[in-house]
Amino acid sequence: MYLVRNIDNQLIKWKTEANRKPLLLRGARQVGKTSAVKRLGEQFKHFVYINFDENTTYHQLFNQDYSIEEICQQLELLTNTPIHAGETLLFLDEIQSCLPALKALRYFYEKLPALHVIAAGSLLEFALAELPSFGVGRIRSLFMYPMCFSEFLNAMGENNLSNHLLEHDIKTSLPDSIHDKLIALYKVFLLIGGMPEVVRTYVQNKSLLEVQTILNDLQLSIQDDFAKYKTKVPSSRLIEVFNSVVYQTGNKFSYTYPNATLYARQIKEALQLLEMAGLIYPVTHTSANGVPLGAEINPKKVKYLIYDTGVYQRLLGLDLSSLMLADNIDVINKGNIAELYVGLELIKTADPYVPLSLYYWQRDSRNSQAEVDYVISKENNIYPLEVKSGTKGSMQSMYLFLEEKKRSLGYRLSLENFGVLNQIQIIPLYAVMKLQDK
Repeated sequence: MYLVRNIDNQLIKWKTEANRKPLLLRGARQVGKTSAVKRLGEQFKHFVYINFDENTTYHQLFNQDYSIEEICQQLELLTNTPIHAGETLLFLDEIQSCLPALKALRYFYEKLPALHVIAAGSLLEFALAELPSFGVGRIRSLFMYPMCFSEFLNAMGENNLSNHLLEHDIKTSLPDSIHDKLIALYKVFLLIGGMPEVVRTYVQNKSLLEVQTILNDLQLSIQDDFAKYKTKVPSSRLIEVFNSVVYQTGNKFSYTYPNATLYARQIKEALQLLEMAGLIYPVTHTSANGVPLGAEINPKKVKYLIYDTGVYQRLLGLDLSSLMLADNIDVINKGNIAELYVGLELIKTADPYVPLSLYYWQRDSRNSQAEVDYVISKENNIYPLEVKSGTKGSMQSMYLFLEEKKRSLGYRLSLENFGVLNQIQIIPLYAVMKLQDK
């Protein structure tokens, strides 16, 4: 059962481009990279699938001093499949396991520009770090993440609902019946997350208990992978820091977390490795005085987001029944899971060719402390985002930001319907993707 992904359209567009470059599909493990490319392969007369983890013969081929033309000839014989420009999709999977193949990608563009070539793999950032001059201008990267909420709606067979939401004017409230249905689906998505295997399991049997079993397996596979990140960093160190990120979600990361056994330098290295693996995303403090937001950051003030809400709730052992029944998610874990969800949706629904950097704003003053969960920029304008896990909550920080930065509009994301309150545009949590509208 294939779950349709938004990135499918990007792959089809790439297929038809005249001046196409080899594509490098990047993302964490098990987010659906291989399935998406195999789906694209169905549109070609011939599909050649090379997995460097499964067959070491391919390593030997790229380790030899062969030209790109000779490599393709050898692959034709090994796979018994023609490799013809315009008719064949050549897919090099788990390419991080074979650095010579990664290096060779650039030469496909130079020598066989008409051939469709896609490479993919997990832990690619580690391999690319060893190739400082890798394929500049000759390879295009496409970033893939766990499923977003609109993809989940489509997987659930709610295509009409998804399309209606994408086309909806944020200045108009939805009918209560539609709003309530979307809130219910949002709560389910919050619990299961966007990992394709988990979503597929839920779609097929609607069992949250079975979903927990799949999430347990994912949790174990994440920890098993830690040994691959860097041989000099013990897995126990990565597990400790990863768990600390989970427990500190929604707050500035503190290196002096409870029961810490590591020095600050060791923690920082572990954070960098987890970020490279695509398991955590930084949210950096910005002064937000102008664009780009990254021009005025404070690297000492960083929050971290784990890459999936389903994995997050499983690691924390949240009470699923309470989350499904509660009108205010604050009662579950201080609303941090809602803030995590919003940050992940911003990343997932952004331009897949350019990784999105996330920012937040905080004012530390003896008489006036304030914090805005996220700050985004659109068309050279800056907008603050406040996440409310229920339907209530103070907007003091938001108004202080608008006044101090001379801004006229902010966004409140909550369980409320679409609406406007003074300078605040209210957007339901299920509609984060609407923030990408121009």
